[in-house]
Amino acid sequence: MIDTQDLTWSSLKNTDNVPKLALTWLDDSKSLTEKLKKKFENFSVNVLSQIKTAPHDNEISMLDFDGDCVVREVALLNAESVMVFARSVIPITNDTKDLLNIGSKPLGEILFNNPTIKRGPLQITHTGSTWGRRSVFNIGSSKLLVSEFFMEELYAS
Repeated sequence: MIDTQDLTWSSLKNTDNVPKLALTWLDDSKSLTEKLKKKFENFSVNVLSQIKTAPHDNEISMLDFDGDCVVREVALLNAESVMVFARSVIPITNDTKDLLNIGSKPLGEILFNNPTIKRGPLQITHTGSTWGRRSVFNIGSSKLLVSEFFMEELYAS
């Protein structure tokens, strides 16, 4: 859906050019899944792919990990409309093995419902009118990277 390989990411503090409505989605430390479920009664997750593959270079540098990873790409939907495209890079470790079998369950439900999982600082990017954010989650001694891209339809209405 979105080519995430060559995006330029910056600190969330650099928000001078971010539309205010997009910023309400980008600058939120709570669960995106929970926020979407409250906003849309027809919320669902469509798993686009979940494959063992090499992450992009800019993702590897965030993870400090040199082993095998699973990249999971999903569309978060309101009825049939894509509101958010998400890409997660999950290193295959003992800490993350349970995450690899969640099917169409939202990853955010697991990450935000476990108080031992800690989220790192947010970074933001944009491609055209689509704004995105990403952050590292620490689960045990492993790190996983979650990137979320907000379709303009979500924040323009």
